[in-house]
Amino acid sequence: MLQEMAARMTLKRLLPPSARAFSSSASRNATWGFIGLGQMGYPMARNLRAKIPASDTLLICDTNAESTKNLPEPQHVKSVFHLILKDGLPKLGQERLFVDCSTIDPSSSREVAAAVQSTGAGRFVDAPMSGGVVGATAGTLTFMLGAPADVPGLVERAEKTLLMMGKKVWHLGDQGAGLSGKLANNYLLAVANIATAEAMNLGIRWGLEPKVLGQMINSSTGRCWSSEVNNPAPGVIDGSPSSRGYTGGFGVSLMKKDLRLAVEAAREAGTALELADKVQEVYDATEETHRGKDFSVVYQYLTDKSK
Repeated sequence: MLQEMAARMTLKRLLPPSARAFSSSASRNATWGFIGLGQMGYPMARNLRAKIPASDTLLICDTNAESTKNLPEPQHVKSVFHLILKDGLPKLGQERLFVDCSTIDPSSSREVAAAVQSTGAGRFVDAPMSGGVVGATAGTLTFMLGAPADVPGLVERAEKTLLMMGKKVWHLGDQGAGLSGKLANNYLLAVANIATAEAMNLGIRWGLEPKVLGQMINSSTGRCWSSEVNNPAPGVIDGSPSSRGYTGGFGVSLMKKDLRLAVEAAREAGTALELADKVQEVYDATEETHRGKDFSVVYQYLTDKSK
């Protein structure tokens, strides 16, 4: 699949563990392709290589390093598939399967899926993920799958592939449904993160000890992922981004992107999001002074504003 892109994009072979070479001569051996080797993509590709048969070929492909800083936006996904489809692809014994783990808007994903199917190139499913760099490295990602259930074996085939890189696959419905689920989840996460940061800031300014306050919230009705796993107040959760100077984790710019996509998709569906404007305003202001940090750095933005 990816040989035709080699002239335009950096292409490498990812070796299986303990292998000296990589066999691609036997026609019975499968060829896999992996596009996009950022912080998430590279460990995902390594996990995939470790799980597929040693005799299979895995081709890894990426654009230049500068471009990868901006991936994946809808236009990037569209341009990659334009390159793949524009000259046509050879027929295979088994129908080719494209699995897109990018977080883009559902409409763009459906557009790409239609192009893939109309050209006879294969089947396209969306499978955005949750779990971050830690989950990608450990192989514990959760995938939200959008794939038509009426195509025999398609869901099962996609799930089998994704479970080589994660621990859970939620089939949420037809193509595009995985992205709808991911954006709904991340909209809630964006709101909950700010609410947790505000609650922690409030309690600490009242004189409460941060770790005790966090433990109390996590045994009470305010408990959520942002309070229990990714608490934005430094020192509350050992090893969390906030306790490492807000390094690693899920960047504030990525949260802004997902939030924007969620709001745009909600607008297309005629769905009101009463908190969206204010939440976007907070992340815009946070990014101005804390670009590149984990999105929980919104707590630092709030404490600075409270001084």
